[in-house]
Amino acid sequence: MAVDLSMPVLVVDDYKTMVRIIRNLLKQIGFEDVDEASDGVEALSKLKERQYGLVISDWNMEPMTGYELLKQVRDDSALNALPFIMVTAEAKSENVIAAKKAGVNNYIVKPFNAQTLKSKIETVFEG
Repeated sequence: MAVDLSMPVLVVDDYKTMVRIIRNLLKQIGFEDVDEASDGVEALSKLKERQYGLVISDWNMEPMTGYELLKQVRDDSALNALPFIMVTAEAKSENVIAAKKAGVNNYIVKPFNAQTLKSKIETVFEG
C-alpha cells in the first residue's frame, strides 16, 4: 500500500454524524491525523493554513458544495494536485461526470464501509 497513513486528511461534511463515521473508518484503516470542516468555505480556509495529503468531501453542503470546493481546489495552483475524493448519497451519472470533469480523483456513494474507503484511497494513490 503506497498510502502514507501519517498524512493529514481533511473530511468535509455538514452532517456531524457522517464526519464521525468517516473519521472512524479512516482510523480503522490506520489514519491518525484526521481534521474536519463543516462546509467548503471552512475547508478552503483550512487548506490554506495547512498542507493536507487528502480531502474527502461530501457533495451536498451549504453555502459551498463539495463540487464548488473541488473546482476551487483545482483552480488554485498551490492546491490543484491535492488528492480529492467526493462522497455523495446520489449515484447520478451526471454528478459523477461533472466531478470527473472538475478533476475529482475518486467517487464514493453512501453508504460505504472501511474496505470500500480503503480501496478508493489506494486507487487514488496508485494512479
